[in-house]
Amino acid sequence: MTKLSVNINKIATLRNARGNNIPSVVDAAIKIQQFGADGITIHPRPDERHITRADVYDLKKIVHTEFNIEGYPSDDFVKLVIETMPDQVTLVPDGPDVLTSNAGWDTVKNKSWLTEICDEFKKHDIRISIFMENKNAFIEGAKLVGADRIELYTEEYATNFLKGKQEAIAPYIKSAHLAQSLGLGINAGHDLNMDNLAFFAEQIPNLMEVSIGHALISDALYLGLENTVKMYKSKL
Repeated sequence: MTKLSVNINKIATLRNARGNNIPSVVDAAIKIQQFGADGITIHPRPDERHITRADVYDLKKIVHTEFNIEGYPSDDFVKLVIETMPDQVTLVPDGPDVLTSNAGWDTVKNKSWLTEICDEFKKHDIRISIFMENKNAFIEGAKLVGADRIELYTEEYATNFLKGKQEAIAPYIKSAHLAQSLGLGINAGHDLNMDNLAFFAEQIPNLMEVSIGHALISDALYLGLENTVKMYKSKL
C-alpha cells in the first residue's frame, strides 16, 4: 500500500500567526501518527515562515513513523538534515523567496552540484528523493546524481484532472515506468486531494509514498483531523 505522509507546515503557519505554541506542531504530529498516517513531512524555509529550526529538532524526538524533510539544499539545510537524521530528505529546487514548490529539478544542468549533495547524504544513510517533473532526461539524471527516489510533482495532474483524468495521468504513468526501469522509487506530491488521490494511486505503478499537506489540513477544518487522515488513507 502507498504510504501517506502528512505535511504539517500549515499547522505551523496557523501557530505562527499568533506567536505562541497553539496549535503545537509536535502535538499535531503525535496525533496524526496515532490516527494512522505513515509519516510526517516538513519543509523548513530560511525565513521560518512556518516550520522553524527548533521544530525540526523537536519533531525528530517524537516522529516514530517516517520522517521526511523537504527543502532547497543550501548549506544550512544540509547541516540541519544531517544533524536531525530523518528517514528521507526530499530535495526541491525552490529558493527562499518562493511561496510554494512550483517546478522540478533540472538534474542535467545541476548534475555536479546535486551529485555532491547526494554523496553527502549517502554518507549518513539518509534516503534521497528528488522533486521531479515529467521529463525523461531529468528523471534519468536523478538516477545519475545518486537519488534513491523521485517525487513526481503533481500540480499539472491536479489542474487537469477534472478536464480529463486519463489525459491528466498519462504522462505520470510514463514517468513512473521510466523511473521503475532505472531502479528509482516513486513518491508524489503537490495538490493531491480527496478527489484526485485515489485515481492517481490506482494508476501509478509502485507508488511508494504521497506527501499531502495543504488539502488534508484544509479538509480537517471541516471534517476533523482524525477523520480526515483516515479518509485519505482509505483513498490509498
